[in-house]
Amino acid sequence: MPPFKNLCSNRPKLLLQATLFVFCSFLIGIAPGKVNAQSVNKSRVGKGVQFVAADTSFSLRLNARVQTLYMGVQDLQEDSYSDRFLVRRARLKMEGFAYHPNLEYKIELGLSNSDIGGGISREFNNTANIILDAVLRWQFAPNFEVWFGQTKLPGNRERVISSQKLQFVDRSLLNSSYNIDRDAGVQLHHTFSAGNVVFREMLALSMGEGRNIAVDNRGGYEYTGRVEVLPFGEFTADGDYFGADLAREKTPKLSVGVSYDYNDRASRQGGQLGSFFDQERTLKAFFADAMFKYRGFSAMAEYADKESVGTPVVETNEFGSVTRAFQTGTGFNIQAGYVFKNNYEIAGRYTSINAELLTQRDDLRQYTLGLSKYIAGHTVKVQSDISLLRAEEINNELMYRFQVEIGF
Repeated sequence: MPPFKNLCSNRPKLLLQATLFVFCSFLIGIAPGKVNAQSVNKSRVGKGVQFVAADTSFSLRLNARVQTLYMGVQDLQEDSYSDRFLVRRARLKMEGFAYHPNLEYKIELGLSNSDIGGGISREFNNTANIILDAVLRWQFAPNFEVWFGQTKLPGNRERVISSQKLQFVDRSLLNSSYNIDRDAGVQLHHTFSAGNVVFREMLALSMGEGRNIAVDNRGGYEYTGRVEVLPFGEFTADGDYFGADLAREKTPKLSVGVSYDYNDRASRQGGQLGSFFDQERTLKAFFADAMFKYRGFSAMAEYADKESVGTPVVETNEFGSVTRAFQTGTGFNIQAGYVFKNNYEIAGRYTSINAELLTQRDDLRQYTLGLSKYIAGHTVKVQSDISLLRAEEINNELMYRFQVEIGF
C-alpha cells in the first residue's frame, strides 16, 4: 500500500479506493430491520434490480448470486481425507419483456470455473462455455407459450429446479447420472384447469447435444415431452419448483409429473453432457417425479430410466473391459424435510443408482442428512450436509459440505 500522500497525488486511484470503501461499508452495514437510506425503487431481496421503460416498451430485472462451498471427503477404504474451498456457482441473470409483456426473455450467464469449464474443444469453438440460458418466451394465446432458444429441457423435476433453490447443497446422484440438461431448440408449453385440478403439458424439439455447440448437428434431433398434474391446485409462489416448504402451504399441495425423452443418434456420453464420441447411439429416457408440501413439510421423489438402442459400449481395452460408453441405467431418489418457524430446516435424502455398466456408477447408495438456515428464503441462506456413499454394500466415503448462498 503506497503512502497516503502518494494516494492524494493520484486522484483516479484515490477515487476508486474511496468508491470501494463506501461500497464495502454499505454491504457490511446491511442488517435486518429498518434502513435509513432511501431506496431508488421498490426492489427487495430476491427480486433483483428492476426497471421499466417510461413508455413500457421493455423491462429488465437483474439478479446476481454466488455460492461459496467447502467440501471434504473422507475415503473410508484408504483412510485419507481431501478437501477444498471453491466458488461453486456465480451467476448473472437478466430477464423481462420486450415490446409487449407477452414477449419475455431470459439470459443467464455462468461466471465460475465450475460453470464455464469444458469448453476447450472443437465443438465449443475452443471458448469458455459461459451462456447458460438465452431464450425468448412468447405467450401467443391464453395458456399457451412457445419458447425459442437455449434453456433447460422439460426433464426431471430436480434438474429444472434452479440450483439456487435446492433443499440440499447440491442435486442428487440421480440427476448427475441421468438428467437431460440444457439444449437449444423450441418448446411449447400449455396449462389448463378442470375445477381445482391443474394440468400442464410441455413439448420440446432440440439439437440433442447440449448448450453452446458451435458445429453442425452430428446426429439426429431430440424430442422431449412432459405432463404434470396438480390435483389440489397450484402451489404458492410456484412452490412445486423450489426445495423446502418456505411458503408453509396452508392446504396440502401435490404435483406429479412424467417425462419422456428420445435423443436420436446422440454423440455425447450423457446426451447433453459428457465427452463427445465418434460413434452415436439413440438414447431414451423416462422420468417420473412428485412434489408434496404442507405446513412446512415437503417431500420429493424421482425415478429415472435411461437406455440406449443397441449396446451403450463405445470402446474396450485389450482385456475386453469397457473404457468408454454412454451413461445408462436406472436411479431412484427420495428426500423430505421440515422447515421450523425460525427458518431452520432438517432434511434427509436417499439415492440409489444402478448403472448398466461397471465403468459407470454401479450399484451406489447414498444417504444424506442436511441442515439449512434460510435468512432471506433461497436468496440468502446457509446450508450443510453430510453424505455416506456405499458401493456394493461397502462404506466407501463420507462427504461433508458447507455452503453459503448470497444474491439479490
